[in-house]
Amino acid sequence: MADAAKIVVITGLAIVVFGLFMMASEKSGSWNWFNWFGNLPLDIKIERDNFRFYFPLGTSVLLSLLLTLFLYLFNKFIR
Repeated sequence: MADAAKIVVITGLAIVVFGLFMMASEKSGSWNWFNWFGNLPLDIKIERDNFRFYFPLGTSVLLSLLLTLFLYLFNKFIR
């Protein structure tokens, strides 16, 4: 149980540090982090007059792969 608690704390701290880095870069205006979000090849956008549908399939697949790789490496180097 202590291992799970360590993983949750370390992951939370990593998310906070990443969020602070994103906020700092956004305030400086040097880089917009989410330009790619919603513009990948498998992302589906349908916009009509009174209707808007958005399904980020490509973004979901990419984030899933990145998270899987991160958790695999985290698990391999922590244990």
